[in-house]
Amino acid sequence: MTQPLLDDHPRLVLATGNPGKCAEFQALFNGLHIELVAQSEYAVPECPEPHRTFVENALAKARHASAHAALPALADDSGLCVQALAGEPGVWSARYAQPTEGSAAERATQDALNNAKLLRELNGCADRRAHFVCVLAAVRRPDDPEPLIAHGWLHGRIARRLEGTGGFGYDPLFALTEGGGTLAQLRPEDKNRISHRARAAGQMAQLLQAFWGVQRRSGGDSMQA
Repeated sequence: MTQPLLDDHPRLVLATGNPGKCAEFQALFNGLHIELVAQSEYAVPECPEPHRTFVENALAKARHASAHAALPALADDSGLCVQALAGEPGVWSARYAQPTEGSAAERATQDALNNAKLLRELNGCADRRAHFVCVLAAVRRPDDPEPLIAHGWLHGRIARRLEGTGGFGYDPLFALTEGGGTLAQLRPEDKNRISHRARAAGQMAQLLQAFWGVQRRSGGDSMQA
């Protein structure tokens, strides 16, 4: 069995350069006695994501961040899978329209290009079914032989036009029901209750408590299972 962390209030480096994801995960894990610190605070360089599965990419990012920060690490690999596109953009969701990621301003441009490409690919397509996937990986050290792995999914449909100004990424196009509102129209706290990241975070919270001995905060918010 995985050994518990020695620190009663462990710090984990969060392996992402995306400020939207960072804010979401800090809110999602607020109920646990852990401190999530963005990898930028440790000057962790971006990790290559050459793999074809979410699990492999998430684990690679967690090991990479742990090695550079000398701390336990938590990483996610998330994406949008569209039924009519045989699962695309999938693991390439963040780089769907262009092959590289950049600064926060560049990511906003990338989001717009990704959404525009998705609408073009689905132009005239009646089957708009899609789902978001989130895989979380946590490691105590870079060579941890027992990483914790959690999964979350959110099923919905791709809208025919952008709706809403909240969230990031594909949120303005992802509707939970046909003709319904998009994730970008939800309040952040409502999105955090139902999202694929919320569901993966709820599962990961259980694993962190069971295998690493992480404690809940007194009166902490409940997390999705």
